[in-house]
Amino acid sequence: DVQLQASGGGLVQAGGSLTLSCVASVTSGYPFDDHVIGWFRQAPGKEREGVSCTSASDYTTQYPDSVKGRFTVSTDYSKDTVYLQMNSLEPEDTAVYYCAALQVRGPGFICGADQYEYWGQGTQVTVSS
Repeated sequence: DVQLQASGGGLVQAGGSLTLSCVASVTSGYPFDDHVIGWFRQAPGKEREGVSCTSASDYTTQYPDSVKGRFTVSTDYSKDTVYLQMNSLEPEDTAVYYCAALQVRGPGFICGADQYEYWGQGTQVTVSS
């Protein structure tokens, strides 16, 4: 099993930046390196949206158009931590941000929320105009 702790949210003005962290604690099964970590967000009244899409083969990341060029996912394997660097934030980015984990079982991009097994508790990001 994997426990995830997301943090780093807060209030920021439009155009600003935030970095979210997702610390993974693997309690059983395969090590952290054998998991894909994804980021999602959910704004009030809206469906959960993926903001990263990670390859289970080489762990490269793709991004939806809504955040492409502004958001970047990175991983520190020494800390079992995945980061979501968010730049040029817009009010439309206001949401609760979640990280999620899936043990890798085969190739392909992992994009959908229903593909993930473990979820963190979420961290609120509010962007003021």
